[in-house]
Amino acid sequence: MSEQGPLRVAVVGSGPAGFYATSHLLGAELAIEVDLIDRLPTPWGLVRLGVAPDHPKIKAVSRAFEKIASREGFRFLGNVDVGKDLTSTELEALYDAVVYCVGAQTDRRLGIPGEDLPGSWAATEFVAWYNGHPDYQHLSFDLTGERAVVIGNGNVAIDVARMLALTADELGPTDTTGEAIEAIVGSGIQEILMLGRRGPVQGAFTPTEVQELGELADADVIVDPSDLDLDAASEAELADAPGTTKRNIDLLREFSTRTPAGSSRAIRLQFFASPVAIIGTERVEGIEIVHNELVVGDDGRMRAVPTDERETVPCGIVFRSVGYLGVPISGVPFDDGRATFRNEQGRVCDDAGAPRNGTYCAGWIKRGPTGVIGTNKKDATETAEALLDDARSGRLADGPSGKTASEVDAFLAERSIEAVSYRGWEAIDAVERERGEAEGRPRVKLATWDELLEAARDAAGAR
Repeated sequence: MSEQGPLRVAVVGSGPAGFYATSHLLGAELAIEVDLIDRLPTPWGLVRLGVAPDHPKIKAVSRAFEKIASREGFRFLGNVDVGKDLTSTELEALYDAVVYCVGAQTDRRLGIPGEDLPGSWAATEFVAWYNGHPDYQHLSFDLTGERAVVIGNGNVAIDVARMLALTADELGPTDTTGEAIEAIVGSGIQEILMLGRRGPVQGAFTPTEVQELGELADADVIVDPSDLDLDAASEAELADAPGTTKRNIDLLREFSTRTPAGSSRAIRLQFFASPVAIIGTERVEGIEIVHNELVVGDDGRMRAVPTDERETVPCGIVFRSVGYLGVPISGVPFDDGRATFRNEQGRVCDDAGAPRNGTYCAGWIKRGPTGVIGTNKKDATETAEALLDDARSGRLADGPSGKTASEVDAFLAERSIEAVSYRGWEAIDAVERERGEAEGRPRVKLATWDELLEAARDAAGAR
């Protein structure tokens, strides 16, 4: 800690983990200033760019983040890419401590033939596109085919399936981009097939997400009743499962009894099925799947084992939603096996397991891509407490003496890095809300880098 001033901390990544870590640090008895750094000009991470647009209640957590941003000692530095604009070593030399909250920024791959055919997409690419992420607005999704396949049994997979089935009236009150609304409403898709390699008991989705499928205005939900005839092992797992899993099964059983109403689109949930190959010559034309059976593995968990039964399903587009992976930043120890930063309870450690003074992590890059938004609060609090304990005990004394805010600004200016302040973000926010008000929507997002930076320049100046 600098003797001349407060403890200066950089929190890298302004999603939930970053804001929760910032909140805990600013609430400590120590004198602390936090610079919340993000490569994008906008804060909130997946709350802005990953949560489905028709989930305004989840997005409302941003109001809590706004209160954190109003606290003494907080600054936002957007449009600063750690690892590109400045190295981790340079960043750690500017601050007394650094907390990395950079999430899991890429997707797991299936590792099957045809995965890279045009028309085969990571689900997160589609999610980022319809949410207005500026890195993804150049993409074009061909939704003219009659069937889309979504691979995965988690909430992101359900989000993609549901978004593909929404009507103009359902999309209208959301902050989905105009291009995405036009494409989804005008698509030729009649069936969305959602594939899960294991059974309904092992699904990673939550009851809220499942229930929403049954409330769509113009889409039938189809579940094969035979998929819900559980074997003894699955029955035993269900008996010991949390209430959320039992609620999932109740909802799926209710769906299985419904008679299709002849809606414009159908969402078909197919369990015990894994993709073997994505088929096509110049683009996606179908998907080959294998039917699975469940066996109890050595770890006691139910594993999907392929049978000899296979089938090919015609489709025009495939969305792969089988998990996320953390991405390394040069100079920060990385666990390749877990795809997280190497750490012990949030303290980043070297390859020998020794903590690195002043370097921490929180969120998905710490624990892996698990949990919901609220999970990050406990996780980030643990990391922030580790940092505070190290500060109180003098373990940060051997680290760098943090630079002042003006010295950090001078360093960025010398690099010609156009940092976006929180005032800049508020200017972006105001423009988006004004555009939305004119259309009866919560906001119309600025979705290109040029638009975002131009709006931010109108409020240039550090907070």
